[in-house]
Amino acid sequence: MLSLAYPWMLLLALLPLVAGLRRPVRQPVEAPALPVAHWLHELPGVSRSGRSPSRWQKLVLTLAWLLLVVALARPQHLGEPVDLPVTGRDLLLAVDISPSMEERDMIIQQQRINRLQAVKYVLGDFIKQREGDRLGLLLFGSQAYIQAPLSFDHDTIGTLLNEAGLGMAGRATAIGDAIGLAVKRLRDRPQEQRVVILLTDGANTAGQLTPDKATEIATSAGIRIYTIGIGADVMTQRGLLGSQQVNPSRDLDEALLERIADQTDGQYFRARSLSELASIYDSINKLEPIELDGKRYRPVSELYAWPAGLALLLWLSMQLAALWAGNRQESAHE
Repeated sequence: MLSLAYPWMLLLALLPLVAGLRRPVRQPVEAPALPVAHWLHELPGVSRSGRSPSRWQKLVLTLAWLLLVVALARPQHLGEPVDLPVTGRDLLLAVDISPSMEERDMIIQQQRINRLQAVKYVLGDFIKQREGDRLGLLLFGSQAYIQAPLSFDHDTIGTLLNEAGLGMAGRATAIGDAIGLAVKRLRDRPQEQRVVILLTDGANTAGQLTPDKATEIATSAGIRIYTIGIGADVMTQRGLLGSQQVNPSRDLDEALLERIADQTDGQYFRARSLSELASIYDSINKLEPIELDGKRYRPVSELYAWPAGLALLLWLSMQLAALWAGNRQESAHE
């Protein structure tokens, strides 16, 4: 199906006629084959010697003008409508970026990386797999803020996650404020789709809203929260007195994370390694999808380049013809 994006631009086709009518007629002339004869005197490639442009010049320039007008009207080819079903939920990813996430107790390919790097590595794949879901990114430390609102633009969300830096939101951990901000963003969404995935390695040490109060608000709003506690249980540290084993996750408040998940009908997961973290997101990936209203898309092919290109080709052809005729006249005078 052919259509014009700007059909009103076709009115420009009358512009040469209007320009011709405004010129005063001082002597009787034969009716021109086209009503744009006087106006065509001013166009490039038309003789300015006082003689009227030839009939073929009038025809070519008029045709070129009409083609330009059609190009300005932006012709398009509309394909058959395509239904794009959208399935999934609104998932808000809440990620702790406090300095404690710098602990290098995650291992990938025999190399130690910090917890935030591990989250970026695994969560990046999770984001790519959530086709059909609206995803949002919430970062928190001493404060909580929305880094990316709910969107189908998963590439941008992945980029913003990779750009997140340790300590950008402060040096403490405000779990309650993070949940409160998530509730604020999700409470207007359909009830079955309100899901938060909260990842942290510590306990609530900052914020104006306590985690229990925030959980109570989330429960009343029908928001389901999946909590993830990240950090190894045992890590070997070398010191002056030799190597010793320590628990790098001693500050993790697992009881709080379990309580948040239980009260909101979610689930608590423990990620002690990169493989465990990946399996957690695989488990979350198996949530039952919820059918949303589908979208209808109609592929559009732009065709304006064809009339515009043809108009340019006609004008160039007339220029070359005029140049060739001029060279012939000069040769004849010699």
